[in-house]
Amino acid sequence: MAGMNSQNHRWKPSVTVAALVEQDGRFLVVEEETSAGLRFNQPAGHMDAGESLIAACAREALEETGCFVTPRSLVGVYQWTVPAGDTTYLRFAFDCQLDRIEAGRQLDDGIVAAHWLTLDDLRATQERHRSPLVLQCVEDWIAGRRLPLDSIRHYD
Repeated sequence: MAGMNSQNHRWKPSVTVAALVEQDGRFLVVEEETSAGLRFNQPAGHMDAGESLIAACAREALEETGCFVTPRSLVGVYQWTVPAGDTTYLRFAFDCQLDRIEAGRQLDDGIVAAHWLTLDDLRATQERHRSPLVLQCVEDWIAGRRLPLDSIRHYD
């Protein structure tokens, strides 16, 4: 491949999952510590080795919010490169059903709190979002974007 240096050849996106959980017009978000201060994000994170995207989504939601969720559909796949860096995220965002909340559960390091915010709340706090994907995923969810889970194939 002409023009490709060895650094580009090893480049890989950072694959993440995000849980979109809605209850009574409010969306589950976490307030988390970042290098840019406290930021809002969906319950989200990286896959573990050998883990499916769907399992990673449910696990991250539990670890970050104490909420047991069941992914129902894929809202979308989002590619975003951090403007002041070289990290590109490939986010798989899932519509999730809230099954139950484990009150008092110890949340992941860096998670300050879980909140339920309306669309208006999310629009009003955009400058505090971890990335532009936070609001975009919710807007897409509201627009009804859903792909069946069997759009994703996981082979062990």
